[in-house]
Amino acid sequence: MPGSWWRFLRRRVLAGVRVVVYTRQHCPLCDEAADFLESERSRQGFSLDFVDVDDDATLREKYGDCVPVVEVDGKVRFRGHVNPVLWWRLVDALMR
Repeated sequence: MPGSWWRFLRRRVLAGVRVVVYTRQHCPLCDEAADFLESERSRQGFSLDFVDVDDDATLREKYGDCVPVVEVDGKVRFRGHVNPVLWWRLVDALMR
């Protein structure tokens, strides 16, 4: 039971966190980031949105080929690759 309480607590803490992934089709790193972040979202309960940069000329110019770009609460945290260790450190910091 204590383990389930901890998962509940973590989920509540991250429920207000918004993660946006700027991506494009046919991008293996984008697919890898999406799989990882979907898995993390199911455990931690943050909101997760995907934005295709090719649908917007401004975003395409801003991010170019440097995708995925991962924003957490409006701040860019990852470009090109989501490092799981750095992600978990960020999650720990958000929980404090």
